Amino acid sequence: MKKIFLKRKQITAVVLSAAVLVMWACLLTGCKKKEPELKRFDAQFLDLFDTVTSIVGYAKDEETFRGYVQELYDELAVYHQLYDIYNDYEGIANIKTINDNAGIRPVQVDKKIIDMLKEAALMDEKTNGYMNIAMGSVLSIWHEYRTDGIYNPETAALPPREALLKAAEHMDITKVQIDEAASTVYLADPDMSLDVGSIAKGYATEMVCRTLEEDGLSYGLISVGGNVRAIGTRGDGTMWKVGIQNPDLSSQTKYLHTIELEDMSLVTSGSYQRYYTVEGKTYHHIIHPQLLTPWDEYDSVSVLCRDSGLADCLSTALFNMDFEDGKALVESMDQVEALWIFQDGTEKSSSGFGGFMAEE
Repeated sequence: MKKIFLKRKQITAVVLSAAVLVMWACLLTGCKKKEPELKRFDAQFLDLFDTVTSIVGYAKDEETFRGYVQELYDELAVYHQLYDIYNDYEGIANIKTINDNAGIRPVQVDKKIIDMLKEAALMDEKTNGYMNIAMGSVLSIWHEYRTDGIYNPETAALPPREALLKAAEHMDITKVQIDEAASTVYLADPDMSLDVGSIAKGYATEMVCRTLEEDGLSYGLISVGGNVRAIGTRGDGTMWKVGIQNPDLSSQTKYLHTIELEDMSLVTSGSYQRYYTVEGKTYHHIIHPQLLTPWDEYDSVSVLCRDSGLADCLSTALFNMDFEDGKALVESMDQVEALWIFQDGTEKSSSGFGGFMAEE
């Protein structure tokens, strides 16, 4: 991840299109004051969470929309720095700071870190350890070998099994000690490290979208590296439409399904997103917490629910769970649906997922 030092700056909203939407002018009981006409605007930026962030929204004018874009950028930049596991930032204690002080001392951190870690611990419990942010010791080994394999494919190799097993001795999430009163986090195991990749983007997306809603954005669609969160509907009252990508990147069919969203999130974990090749076989970036290697069961798992942080956590956990166990977990949760795409192209879904699919 490129190290960046963020200062407040103006983000130029790239206006790709604008459509005037006529709002209701009268009620059954008579006319009311005419609402301002809304226009559609799009914008994107590239330098946060090592991914592309895009926003589509409806506002009365471009200046108002630019304000939402600036707010989105500024808020995400805070989370980007706090949740970074690779880079230091002057005057900021982040996840890397916690990792650097494992076994040494508690680190006083922003409440945004405390709240995210508490949510992650809760999800680890709900998924029986399939969403473990304390896997940093193992994930860092895979990250090193994957990065080297991408840049030097002729020497690409798999991590030694012995190294993975040794690293797995330091994944006990109960040794992540959170003191809310002191606002500190301490890793009691000096060889432990946190990796919050399974929750950070989704959680940050959710928190920022809630802030945007509070500040007046009523119609918006935000995507942070594919973590999609809908605020309300489109400006004309119709549903937002989002495609589920075809994991087969060689296919001419880019999207398998179109999903209709209103105040909902859609997050997909897929084997096609980040991977490298060793002796003709691809190894994706989602590491099974028990096998300590990528699990070749699904090509992708998509989760629908209101909370983007929850959707991010679940998409990772379900990707590593047996289908029946994963489906049972989804069915036990309110307003949560999921779609599994197996490596042979077979699709299975939770009972209510089909209700969100747009008519072909």
